[in-house]
Amino acid sequence: MTSSNGLGDLMRDPDEAQARIDQWAQGFAAKAQRYQAAQERTEQIRLTATSSDGAVKVTVGADGSVTDLVFSNKVRSFPLPELSAQILTTMRRAQADIATRVAEVMTESLGDEDLETRSLMLNSLRSRFPDPEEEADGPASPPPASPMPPPPPPAPAPPRGPGAGPAAGPAAPRRRGGPEEEDDTNSPW
Repeated sequence: MTSSNGLGDLMRDPDEAQARIDQWAQGFAAKAQRYQAAQERTEQIRLTATSSDGAVKVTVGADGSVTDLVFSNKVRSFPLPELSAQILTTMRRAQADIATRVAEVMTESLGDEDLETRSLMLNSLRSRFPDPEEEADGPASPPPASPMPPPPPPAPAPPRGPGAGPAAGPAAPRRRGGPEEEDDTNSPW
């Protein structure tokens, strides 16, 4: 048996079934347009912060990437570590407003649609780009990873057993003769 307003009712009236499918498809198309508009507006977001002394100005996009970096003449007298710290602090201040601005765009474009999804996305942005004051109160972040790992330690020399050749000490350097005697078997070039 079928219940009222179930699949059985739709099967009895194919025109109504087609109308419901069309309505459903139009709803999805309209939703896709709203999301597309929200995405385009979000991609246009630019947030700028200036250091307290006006020496550094950083602009970031909604993804947190730096889109502009401006220095005043004051930075000429800064030690490099101080300049680096000021750039990072100013960048983090600009990034801290990303979640707020994205939330504004989404509210304007989508209204109350998909609040749970929006909440998850905004929480993710807030965790990636925290308020610099909150970050300062939290645990210290580990130093940034070096782009290249340190070289491995040299391998220990193989143990020498009885009858394995000279007892100890490095091999005497080989004297090189003229060009005809050069041995380039280990040369990477």
